[in-house]
Amino acid sequence: MNNVLVGNLGPGVTEQDVRSMFEKHGPVQRFKMMTDRWTGLSRGFGFIQMTNDAEADKAVAALNGSDLNGKALKVNPARLQLHRRNRAKRGS
Repeated sequence: MNNVLVGNLGPGVTEQDVRSMFEKHGPVQRFKMMTDRWTGLSRGFGFIQMTNDAEADKAVAALNGSDLNGKALKVNPARLQLHRRNRAKRGS
């Protein structure tokens, strides 16, 4: 479970802001902030990958509901995306 979903990120939050919070609980391998493909603006969530499951569990427990730039973070284990369907091609 070393992938963690971080939600409710404010528009001014940077990758370094999120990394510094999580690195208090263990090394961060990677962080990906999700952005809108047309505007490039943050979609308000991202994914953190930590080095092991125990550190990821500690980070989820410690950081869920914590404040970052005035917003309460939603931190949960990321679920595996099994199948994604292109809805634009359906029904016409």
